[in-house]
Amino acid sequence: MFVDRTQIEVVAGNGGRGGMSFRREKYVPRGGPDGGDGGNGGSVILVAKPGVDSLAAVSHRQSWRAAHGQPGTPANCHGRSAPDLTIEVPPGTIVIDEATGLVLKDLAEPGEQVVVAEGGKGGRGNAHFKSSTNRAPRQFEPGGTGRIRRLCLELKVIADVGLVGLPNAGKSTLLSRLSRARPQIADYAFTTKTPMLGIVSLSPDHTFVLADLPGLIEGAHLGVGLGHEFLRHVERAGILVHVVEPMPVDESDPVENYHAIRSELVQYDESLGERIEIVAVSKSELPVAEEVRSRLAAAIGREVIAISAVTGQGLDRLLAAVGKALSSRGEQEPPGGAL
Repeated sequence: MFVDRTQIEVVAGNGGRGGMSFRREKYVPRGGPDGGDGGNGGSVILVAKPGVDSLAAVSHRQSWRAAHGQPGTPANCHGRSAPDLTIEVPPGTIVIDEATGLVLKDLAEPGEQVVVAEGGKGGRGNAHFKSSTNRAPRQFEPGGTGRIRRLCLELKVIADVGLVGLPNAGKSTLLSRLSRARPQIADYAFTTKTPMLGIVSLSPDHTFVLADLPGLIEGAHLGVGLGHEFLRHVERAGILVHVVEPMPVDESDPVENYHAIRSELVQYDESLGERIEIVAVSKSELPVAEEVRSRLAAAIGREVIAISAVTGQGLDRLLAAVGKALSSRGEQEPPGGAL
C-alpha cells in the first residue's frame, strides 16, 4: 500500500531522577552524599532511508514512544541513558509540526535526519548539593520531561523525470514499456491514483528514475480531481515529459488540453513552468496522431515527439531527448538523487 501523507504522535523519554543516598562504609564515619545523576531520556529521530518508498509502515503506528532514562544510584553511579528511537521514512518526506504548521525539515537527501522530540535530561543526585553549610543534603532533581509532538508527514516523490498529462493519456503504458514497473492500466480515467516509479536505463552506466504521476484535470491547482495529490509530487521532478493524447475520449482538442495542463502547473507553482519539458504525442499508431503532433509543434514553437508504447515508435528518440536534458543539468547520477 502506498501512503504519502500521515499524522503521528512522537513522545520522547523522560530523564531519570537523581539519586539520594549517603555513603555507608565500615570505619568511615559520617559518610557524605553519593547519589548519582539520572540518565537522559531517549529522543525521537526521523531519518531518510534509501529503499523506503512509502509512509505505510509509519502510518500503521499512531504513537511512537522513546524509553525513559534510569534513575541515579548510590556510590555516585549514574543511571543509564535511554537509546534514541529512530523512525525510517522515505527520502522526500517533509516533516511538519501539526500545532504550528512549521516545516521542521525537508528530508530530501538519503541519510538526512532531524530530531523531532528531545529526550528529558537526567536529574542531578544529592551529591551535587553538598556544601560547607549543607553537608548532608537530601535534595535531588527529578528527571526532565521528554517532548511530545504531533507531526504531519508528507511525501513528495523524488524522481529525475516526471510524466504529466491528462488522465488516460498513456503515461502508465509508457512507464511499463520503458521500465520494469507494472502500474495499473485500463481504458478509463484515473487508473493511476498514486505515483509509480520505474528505473529506466539509458546505457549500462546511466539510469534515471521515471515517475508516473496521477492524472491532472482543469482546476487541479484548486484541488479538483486528484489536484494537490498530483501537484505535490511533480514538484520534485527536474524534467517533465508532457504526454498528450491525440484522440481524447471526450473529443476535446489536444492542443487546448496541453495549454490547460501547463496553466494548472504554473498556477500551482510558477517554477514548474520553468522546468525542462519534453512534449510527446502518444498513441502514434492512430491515424490522427501525426496531424495533432504537427499542430501542437506549430502552437508551441518547438519539437514534439510522436511515440507509441504499443509499437515502440519514437521511444528511442524520447529517451535520447531525456538523456540530453539530464546531461545539460549535470544529473547523470545513480537513481534516487534529489533534484
